[in-house]
Amino acid sequence: MKRAVIIVIDSMGIGAMPDCREFGDIPECNTLKNVCEFNGGLKIPVLEKMGLGNIQDFKGISPVENPIAKYGTMVEKSKGKDTTTGHWEIAGLVSEQPFATFPEGFPKKLIDEFIEVTGCGGVLANCPASGTAIIEKLNDEHHKTKFPIVYTSADSVFQIALDTDLIPLETLYDWCEKARKILDEGNYNVSRVIARPYKIIDGKPTRISKDRRDYSMVPKHTVLNEIKDAGGKVIGIGKIEDIFSKSGITHAIHTGSNREGLELTLKAVKNELDLEKIAYPDYKGGGDFTLIFTNLVDTDMLFGHRNDAEGYGKAIEEIDSWLAKILPELHEEDVLFITADHGCDPTVPGTDHTREKVPVLVYGHGVEPENLGEITGFDYIADYIRTLAK
Repeated sequence: MKRAVIIVIDSMGIGAMPDCREFGDIPECNTLKNVCEFNGGLKIPVLEKMGLGNIQDFKGISPVENPIAKYGTMVEKSKGKDTTTGHWEIAGLVSEQPFATFPEGFPKKLIDEFIEVTGCGGVLANCPASGTAIIEKLNDEHHKTKFPIVYTSADSVFQIALDTDLIPLETLYDWCEKARKILDEGNYNVSRVIARPYKIIDGKPTRISKDRRDYSMVPKHTVLNEIKDAGGKVIGIGKIEDIFSKSGITHAIHTGSNREGLELTLKAVKNELDLEKIAYPDYKGGGDFTLIFTNLVDTDMLFGHRNDAEGYGKAIEEIDSWLAKILPELHEEDVLFITADHGCDPTVPGTDHTREKVPVLVYGHGVEPENLGEITGFDYIADYIRTLAK
């Protein structure tokens, strides 16, 4: 059985796009390069051996004479710098129109409808904000009023945060589903509704990553749908099923950390996942192709958005240590893609995503190593997978 594995190191961009200023970014943004500089170099021997250091001059990542993978840079076609846009393009769907953003907060009409439909009584914030900062600022008021904290960012997101010891997690998910329906029916063109549950731990509001859920717009047809329609398996690990709103997915499992996502990816590669337990009810089977699609979100969520360049570097090193276990388990016909979906440079001003190019590494026993140079479109990966699935 032929298989492809995609591992997305969320936000590990490698340099500003020419139009970065249109997205509020500066030309100096380069997530991986600046993280390497900040940490005095990274120790990532597997990624180095695959040719990551041959793409660009990254401190501590040396170019190698005989890399074991294809290596190159992908330039985004879509108009965006967010998770949904990046992943959809990786899967072959180019977004010509950018999703809507709300730098002044959401319209009163939208908020009023949300309050009425959910019965939540009111909302707090309704402004662009850092998630960790806004829950710390408004936690006391949240506890007094029991109103959810609704906020956005530079990205197209409608985020709802609440203390799940105050309001049940199930209620948060229900409010998110209702928000998604309101946004879709009102043609607000909002990429994602994000459930941001938190608890008070050691006296501090702390987000609970494992219970986060993303409610994306439903994408048009992607390579995931093509594989599923042909009876193949599409195994989403991490927030993949959320990003694609379950479209084109046959099996899915959420994760609470990069470590868990990498461990599950290794199990999937070794055919050790209990697929029956995580299969969608509509999965019919019968095909001979499998796509394992993993998102590793910690680099973005825990370190990029929080301007933690040291933590970002350690996260990349952790990923590399797991790749040392994953590569030897790949079967003869397997092809592994390692890439990113956008940037989130923790060393430049601001806490938002950055509009960046991304690396691509392609490895497999039958893959001939080469310098791919600069490729136009993240959909290079979707096109490659289509040739494998034939």
